[in-house]
Amino acid sequence: MHASSGIDLFDDATLADPYPAYARLRELGAAVRLETHDVWALPRHASVAAALRDPATYSSERALALTDSVNDRLLVGTVVGTDGAAHARLRRVLSRQLAPRALKSLVRDMRERARALVEALPRDGGFDAVTDLAAPFVAGVVMRLMGLPEQDRALLLDLADATFDTFGPDNARTRAAFPHAEEMFRYLDRVATRDRIAADSWLGAIHIAVDRGDIEESQAVPLMLSYTVAGMDTTIHAITAALHLLAHTDQWALVRDRVVPTEAVLAEALRMEAPIQFFGRRTTRDVRVGDTVVPAGDQVLLLYGSAGRDRAKWGPNADTFDITRDSRDHLALGSGIHQCAGNHLATLEFDAVLDALATRFRTLAPSPDRAPTRRPHNILRGWHTLPLVAA
Repeated sequence: MHASSGIDLFDDATLADPYPAYARLRELGAAVRLETHDVWALPRHASVAAALRDPATYSSERALALTDSVNDRLLVGTVVGTDGAAHARLRRVLSRQLAPRALKSLVRDMRERARALVEALPRDGGFDAVTDLAAPFVAGVVMRLMGLPEQDRALLLDLADATFDTFGPDNARTRAAFPHAEEMFRYLDRVATRDRIAADSWLGAIHIAVDRGDIEESQAVPLMLSYTVAGMDTTIHAITAALHLLAHTDQWALVRDRVVPTEAVLAEALRMEAPIQFFGRRTTRDVRVGDTVVPAGDQVLLLYGSAGRDRAKWGPNADTFDITRDSRDHLALGSGIHQCAGNHLATLEFDAVLDALATRFRTLAPSPDRAPTRRPHNILRGWHTLPLVAA
């Protein structure tokens, strides 16, 4: 017998607060059959980590999303949706732009951009950490590096959010998001062309890789999605998750006084609130997970959001935000060959924002007048609005 559950991870109430459901799944086993969507969930840190280290057994191909239409029409040929030699070939193109050495020259500009945005925030008057800070900063940096026009920033943020929403089951959110995800492809076909994109931009480098024969022409737009989709939302949500958690604890002083490095703050925020709550995989063979054998060909969900709260890994205070904790083993950015290619860029962006805020403000607190809001989303967890007060 295997563990099973009727929990629907995509119900609005569960999406609003998934952590009690995750705790129940972890209690049930290392692999739990989700009856509502006929997939396996891996809720424990150890089982998610083992799956990420074994891409030969847990394949990403036609497996990331919960519907065949998304896997077959949107994700084929993307760097996250390929394995083996095909994945390595695509990943090499991204790595040239996202390696620490390539990003080093961007640090000064990022810090200046973050400082300018923070200096424009009202002191004591309150601001929205999403719309006034994280979104314009991250999207501004990435849009410029991609070589896309700044006036398209809001459009790209909306299309990226919708593309992620299609990773869910066949529900109303997925169906509503699908046309917008298709529009992302049409946008890139129309705007990210050789004659409109600078050769020294990230998207220009993809065209150069095609011309060199590193990848096929048909792979160019799917590879561009790694920047236009994965390059913005996840970092925006990481920054705002950290600011929300810091504002609701007494730990801002540790950041302000540089007692704790920003890398540690980012790691703990990602552990607590993984921006991407899960990715799918498909087993290539029968595989034992804990006391359960998952059959070959079945789909499994790697629950990053649950792994980050697993008491077997993080101790009895796993649900407590503590920036002095060593959280480097979190899995919110994946691991192994599919670890987030932009993790170094995200770290630099996070550091620039936190440093600018710590330099200007001694205190950080929730707004007394406005509550933060979330919007239900199939896969992303983040704030839609986050009113804060700083002084």
